[in-house]
Amino acid sequence: MMKTSVAMCTFNGERFLKKQLDSILSQTIPIDEIIICDDSSTDGTQKILSEYQIQFPHLFKVYINDDTLKSVKNFEKAISLCTNDIIFLSDQDDLWLPSKVESFFKIFQKSTEIDVIASSAYIIDENENRINKNTIWDIFSFFKARNIQYKYFEIFNLIGNTATGANMAFRKSIINEIIPFPDQHYHHDEWIALVSSLKNRFYFLDEKTGSYRIHDLQQIGGVFFDNKKNEKSRLIQRFNPYNPDDSLRLLKRRFSILKKEKNKILSIKNYHNNHTFAEMLQSIEDYEVYLKTHLKQTRPIAYQIFKLLYF
Repeated sequence: MMKTSVAMCTFNGERFLKKQLDSILSQTIPIDEIIICDDSSTDGTQKILSEYQIQFPHLFKVYINDDTLKSVKNFEKAISLCTNDIIFLSDQDDLWLPSKVESFFKIFQKSTEIDVIASSAYIIDENENRINKNTIWDIFSFFKARNIQYKYFEIFNLIGNTATGANMAFRKSIINEIIPFPDQHYHHDEWIALVSSLKNRFYFLDEKTGSYRIHDLQQIGGVFFDNKKNEKSRLIQRFNPYNPDDSLRLLKRRFSILKKEKNKILSIKNYHNNHTFAEMLQSIEDYEVYLKTHLKQTRPIAYQIFKLLYF
């Protein structure tokens, strides 16, 4: 049986932390190790962590940062301290469903070629009421329902990341490939998704394995959209790089994103020495050529306007 670690980062998270920790402790397949790096909290977070560490000394290992690392580098630290085969990332304010570890385990055991798994999740509010909205995690099930072919790497690199760290786990064997995380521009979950999907070792699980909490103090949000038929269609168009009927507004958005993503890579020192960055840049440039060629062939007048304004 594979052994598991949880890499959790905390910062002033006393409000929801106990419920998150209890949900991790309530798994049908128990977690073997919980590594928590606290980023110099000033509320009651450290007291809560101390209580759990005393109650479960064989399970909890708590590290208090002397200096604030912030989210990405704090997760890098927590991940590097994990010792077991499968590492689950965890935020401080969500909830895991009891079968989360079991669901991930089934895929890791069956598919040895998969290194990273991310899943869908419910959206809940501060009082744990579920919010019925479409999310960025629904896009792959939307594609499957319409028989739309897709590649994870193209979506993450050309459109945007849909793999959220709160719903992610990976094999310890890939740590040397993903860390250190880039010092700028990229969230840790985004980088893990990019590296693993480039190697075709990423998988997205449509099952909702937890509840992602939306509240006023969270650092990252913006994962849900109106639960309407036309919004669902817009999401499918937005995340399908090769949709033949892109509106001019969406094309403008695509060129803007590509320019931004290209500039991010070019601004990183020695980016050309990193295989992942080189492949990302090549993919972006190839996609730009595709978009321009398709636009020129199908809407030549619009192509001339775009050439003046956006190329």
